[in-house]
This record gives sequence, C-alpha cells and structure tokens, in this order.
Amino acid sequence: MTHETSMKQVAVSRPKITLLMVLCGLVGAAASGAVSAASIADEVPQRVVKYTPEILNTDTGVRSLYHRIVKAAEEVCPVMPGTRLIPRAVADCRAESVARAVHQIDSPRLAALYAASSKRG
Repeated sequence: MTHETSMKQVAVSRPKITLLMVLCGLVGAAASGAVSAASIADEVPQRVVKYTPEILNTDTGVRSLYHRIVKAAEEVCPVMPGTRLIPRAVADCRAESVARAVHQIDSPRLAALYAASSKRG
C-alpha cells in the first residue's frame, strides 16, 4: 500500500497597502515622470512556500516552515539599496506578510511559534 503525501503551499506576498505607500513616496521624490500605481499594485511580488501538512505535526517541522516563511517575506519586502526607504516600512511589510501566511495555514502550533517570535521582536 502506497501513501502519497499531498503538498500544500502558502503564498507570501508584499501587502498592497505598503507597496502603495512606498509608491507614493517614490512619486513624491521623483517630481517628474508618471508612475502607474494600479498596474504595479496588481503585480505584488510573492513567493510560494510549499509544505506538507505532516510538517505541522512536529516542533522541528513547524520551526522549519516558519523559517522559510520569514525568508520568503524578506525576499518580497527587500531593503532597497540606494533609496531612502524607511526601514520601519520594510519591517512592517515583512511582519504583515508573515502574519498573513501564518493565518492562511491555520495551524495552532505555527500560530504559537509566530506569537512567541513576534514578542521577541
């Protein structure tokens, strides 16, 4: 008897509101040219993190998944070199991206790890 494990995935994406705030800052700083906020907001960067439901049954598995979610959030909410991007905006973007991914997965163990990690900063 073979047992196939179904693969699940969660998309970690940059919050649209943060992207629009950044765009407003860029538009204000540029003072020339046109930026289409609607087309860019529709194409919000995201990274897909694949996992099997069984990974949520162990603390090691949950920590591994959480670490991959955090890394994905770092990729979709990068610190832009050479710009005057406020570091707090990047931190907020990453925090919201991780929170949404954890909420989507809906695992008590993952939620507990997220809560503990959020308290530490």
